Amino acid sequence: MQYFLTHFAVRWLVSALGLWVAASLLGPDRLSVGEGLGTVVGAGFFLALVNMALKPILVILSFPAIIFSLGLFMLALNGFLILIASWLYSPLYVKNFGMAVVLVSSWGWLTFW
Repeated sequence: MQYFLTHFAVRWLVSALGLWVAASLLGPDRLSVGEGLGTVVGAGFFLALVNMALKPILVILSFPAIIFSLGLFMLALNGFLILIASWLYSPLYVKNFGMAVVLVSSWGWLTFW
């Protein structure tokens, strides 16, 4: 149980940090996490929660597409997970699915390990 909580806390921290860096680089018209540290931490929490809860199920269901595309479908899957997190947490704004995929491809290696 402690391993799970530690893993979730690290994922939460890395997600929040990655969202903060990406939001500052991409600008508020493409990606916004609101004002203040609390909203960044909240957005990181929801992104980590979606990744821990939904990602294993979606990876199993889309395994043939992942194999067929040699893993490139994971970019689309992770972009979809970012959109789900933005739907759940309204201060997190992602312009569209394309921007979510760009977000994943730029710092996805950090957040989705």
